[in-house]
Amino acid sequence: MASENNSSEVTWVLYDSDCPLCTFQMKSLTWLDWFNRTKFLPIKDPQSAGVAPDLTREDLLEAIHCVTAKGKIHRGARCIRFLGMRLPLLVPLSLFLWIPGVIWVAEKFYKWISDNRLLLSKLFGCKGACVIMPERKRD
Repeated sequence: MASENNSSEVTWVLYDSDCPLCTFQMKSLTWLDWFNRTKFLPIKDPQSAGVAPDLTREDLLEAIHCVTAKGKIHRGARCIRFLGMRLPLLVPLSLFLWIPGVIWVAEKFYKWISDNRLLLSKLFGCKGACVIMPERKRD
């Protein structure tokens, strides 16, 4: 699937484009992906089924997922930890998430955010911010 931009290193990130909070997060990540090693794909895109054929729509709606070029899947906070090691400005966050026990707390926090993301989107005005913040155009 990952045929562009040095396919041996491309990671696919699957996200809910109907969620303003998720969309804002993905737009932010496009700006942090200086080396274009990540492809962002909305779960409603038919191509997402080919990228992660073993994941159900319900799985995909519950959390962000990243799929490596070798097919390994990282979900939720573990996805953020994985991506953080590939995006220079997020390396400190990723290293923090490797401290024993921190990922467990991060997963609980991530689940709470995921369960309340539409309410949080309204509270933080993500819908308006998404309109203002452009996605970084890439080759």
